[in-house]
Amino acid sequence: MKCPFCSHENTRVIDSRPAEDNNSIRRRRVCDECGKRFTTYEKIETIPLIIIKKDNNRETYDRSKIEAGVLRACHKRPVSAQQITELVDAVETEVFNMEEHEIQSQIVGELVMNKLKVMDAVAYVRFASVYREFKDINTFMDELKKVLN
Repeated sequence: MKCPFCSHENTRVIDSRPAEDNNSIRRRRVCDECGKRFTTYEKIETIPLIIIKKDNNRETYDRSKIEAGVLRACHKRPVSAQQITELVDAVETEVFNMEEHEIQSQIVGELVMNKLKVMDAVAYVRFASVYREFKDINTFMDELKKVLN
């Protein structure tokens, strides 16, 4: 493993333990050259998941797209970065537990919305308004009525 500080190629593992999600290994490393410490995470490599978009285009699964959508929905809401990470982790776990090679983007979107609904109603409505492409105020009001009931 190359040191991120000095690019030296000799680093040693000084501590290794399961990460918080128990799906990866957290390794604490030290550079033999500069002595600085850094952390790496080791994850199981899986067959790339393909997401089938609404227009039937296919693209590889990208966690950062889910994170970006949730971050936008939670902007200026009382939702911590930790809660967002946990939500995205939970969605990702559910998606990969389906053990499919291809999955509809609508399924991923619904998983995100279900988790947002529990976490923060405003963030849920924000996400739903973009995801479901509300065409007018009546569609928006219908969604708000669902949240209120």
